Amino acid sequence: MENHAERHLTRRGFLRKTAWAGTAFMIVPRRLLGGQGYTGPNDTLNHAVIGCGGMGNGHISYVLRDKTARLAAVCDVDAKRLANAVKRGGKACKGYHDFRELLARGDIDVVHVVTPPHWHTLINLAALDAGCDVWAEKPMTRTIAEGQHVVDAVRRNGRVFRLNTWFRLYGGFYGLGSTVRPLKKLVMSGLLGWPLTVRVSTHTGFNWKVRSWMGRINAPPEPVPKELDYDFWLGPAPFKPYFRHRTHGSFRGYWDYDGGGLADMGQHYLDPVQYILDKDNDSPVEVEAYAPWPPHPDAVGLWGRVWMKYRDGCTIILESCEWGDQETRGKPYIEGPKGKVYRGFRTDPPDLVEKVKHLPEPEPMISDFNVAVRTRRKFGLNEANGNRSNILVHLANCAIRTGRKLRFDPEKLRFIDDDAANRLADQPMRAPWYMA
Repeated sequence: MENHAERHLTRRGFLRKTAWAGTAFMIVPRRLLGGQGYTGPNDTLNHAVIGCGGMGNGHISYVLRDKTARLAAVCDVDAKRLANAVKRGGKACKGYHDFRELLARGDIDVVHVVTPPHWHTLINLAALDAGCDVWAEKPMTRTIAEGQHVVDAVRRNGRVFRLNTWFRLYGGFYGLGSTVRPLKKLVMSGLLGWPLTVRVSTHTGFNWKVRSWMGRINAPPEPVPKELDYDFWLGPAPFKPYFRHRTHGSFRGYWDYDGGGLADMGQHYLDPVQYILDKDNDSPVEVEAYAPWPPHPDAVGLWGRVWMKYRDGCTIILESCEWGDQETRGKPYIEGPKGKVYRGFRTDPPDLVEKVKHLPEPEPMISDFNVAVRTRRKFGLNEANGNRSNILVHLANCAIRTGRKLRFDPEKLRFIDDDAANRLADQPMRAPWYMA
């Protein structure tokens, strides 16, 4: 097996190998121009799926169902998963162990990044710099600082980016029994007043999956399965001895790779809140958590509540209902000085539901990724607003891990006068992996 220290990735290094640097004009891949022997923007798009586990197989299924798409490549560091994915993809689909070799082939239009989150940033950056549009899994990145690198890469390369959470776009929103758009209309109308408090809790219809994604403490090391390249699976994450629960479907329980149920479900639940509150260009300035102390440095554990407050007084309260008292029992999902919205889209006063029907519609957004790719217009949930909801997830986990109230600068994307919190927000990668 080749030495991974000899095949590390930097964005600059990738560009040196694949394009001319320093030119004063945009280099457009020949395949995007169409014509004889080339795939044009109105023809079938070549898709590649990187990460072929449970969610990755869902992406594969999507591509195979799409008549405008071709599954050209799949990639995984687990040989068994890779073989199964290649079999599903058929004769036209090629399998890769190393995502860089996949990207170097030069004919991929759309890359699906479906790896554990500790790999999201490096693969997103490599795909964007290779001229590909990206359909990325959530959470968008593993840390706050990594998110801005992805935003910059999308803009620098003129690519289309989609984050794979859909509630602001498509409809039914868990326990509310309604859609996001009526809630957005109601908030925009001012009928609830301002500022607003939003409670995201089991009692308001949201399961945080806290116990589903807890890590194991003091688990004994196990032999690495022969089909798994564990060193490559770890990639930029710190080296830790292998045991099965650390990888694949249960990786979410370990801080090195993800952030538990809060990171798993956070962008699903919080992106619509951000959209409803019109906070796509803002972040909270204060965050505080109620959780067991001290937290384990490796394994994600329990937490009770998190409060996040914006400059204008709007507040988001998360409650797991898995530890400590339950503050949100019987309380509304959204509450303002003039009105409330409860689970099941019941309102106080009751006539708000009828009034919503007559309110102006929110600005439309592109909810079909194929349309976004072919028209070169932003997808509804893109790198910019997706990064802001990504930040909400990491603010919450940083508060849980530090055990104190944190102050945050929404412009600089850094905690104020808190070095320990900033070390969580901007973590180094294990050599030789790094972002140039």
